[in-house]
Order: sequence, then structure tokens, then C-alpha cells
Amino acid sequence: MKNEPIEMYSPHFSKQEMQRSATAIRLGLDNTPDAEAEANLQALCTHVLEPLRERFGRIIVTSAYRSKAVNEALFGESHSQHLKGEAADIHVSNEEMGRRYFRYIKHVLDFDQLLFEHVMNNGCMWLHVSYCRDSSRNRHKAKELSI
Repeated sequence: MKNEPIEMYSPHFSKQEMQRSATAIRLGLDNTPDAEAEANLQALCTHVLEPLRERFGRIIVTSAYRSKAVNEALFGESHSQHLKGEAADIHVSNEEMGRRYFRYIKHVLDFDQLLFEHVMNNGCMWLHVSYCRDSSRNRHKAKELSI
């Protein structure tokens, strides 16, 4: 059995990584992006994730593209940018690192929405960041949320 070549959206982010979903695997759901979502994912990787990776080293994307079925299984918002391949959630190991990522994206990169999210009862933290290929649609909306 031959290993298939890994398709990359940018030097450090693969197509597989950006559509990986434990929920899709567990429930047997298709999580394959269409051509428009793939173009959006490539732009997100190129303009946000890759510069973040170059600045801070390895980052872990926990969720990016979500098919409608996967998004519904996760009780996601019906207008979620994950559905269009415009958003990614990034693992944050501690608050200091989360704040560094947040400040860098907010002050250096072009983005649409940036949320530093905390779940107060378990200490879980992540960054949600989105990017629109039509840069005139990028709102530069940044805020910190405690859930």
C-alpha cells in the first residue's frame, strides 16, 4: 500500500489537519470541504495560521472546516464560519500563551473575528480566529469571552 502525498494549504498546514474531526470519525460523518471552502481554508492558513506558526512555532488546530452534519452534531451556530472554511480553533496551553497569540493576531495580522475563549469551570482555553478571502469583509472584531 502506497502512502498518498500529503496535500498542503501552506508550508505547515495540511488539508487533512484542517478537515480532521473526531466527531466526524466517531459518528461516521463526511467532513470533506467543497472547492469554495478549500480556497477559504488555504487563505486562512496563508494569511493567519502560517504567520502565527512562523512567529511562535508549532500551533495545534483543534477544529477548522466543519461540514453541516458535523456542525449540527457539535450544536454549532448555523452561520458558523467553520462551515465555509473561514475559521479555525487553536489550542492554548496556558493563559499567557493565549494572550500572546491574541495580541499578535490582533495587532499584526489581517483577520475577521478573533475570540479568546475560556471555560471557567475546567480551565479549557482556545482561540477562535476567522479570515475572509475578500479582505474588505474582515471586520477585525476581537474580544475575550469567559463561558
